[in-house]
Amino acid sequence: MQKSENIVSYTADEIDEMRRRGESQTDWARVDAMTDEEVEAAIDHEDEGEFDWDRVMIGIPGPKRQLTVRFDGDLIEWFKAGGPGYQTRMNAVLRSYVEAQKRAELIAARRE
Repeated sequence: MQKSENIVSYTADEIDEMRRRGESQTDWARVDAMTDEEVEAAIDHEDEGEFDWDRVMIGIPGPKRQLTVRFDGDLIEWFKAGGPGYQTRMNAVLRSYVEAQKRAELIAARRE
């Protein structure tokens, strides 16, 4: 059985209601008593992965700016085929590239 078959989503209100009814399987008193260090030590980083602090954006991103740019027609059609929001997806791809370049520069600088 795959893990995804066991995943269930609840809203915060549903979780609060379940806790009020005593349906929670979590020992919340134990969790509340844990220090930040104990919580961190309890995380299964192999399963969860490490948190990438380089991708954290502090504050609200600045406003977007309009720019006239030319793309190859097949690229535009490919993004448009994904439905509404194609410009947002194009922006996300460019952002991902820039962030990868920044990480590569940081790694190179650490090696120097």
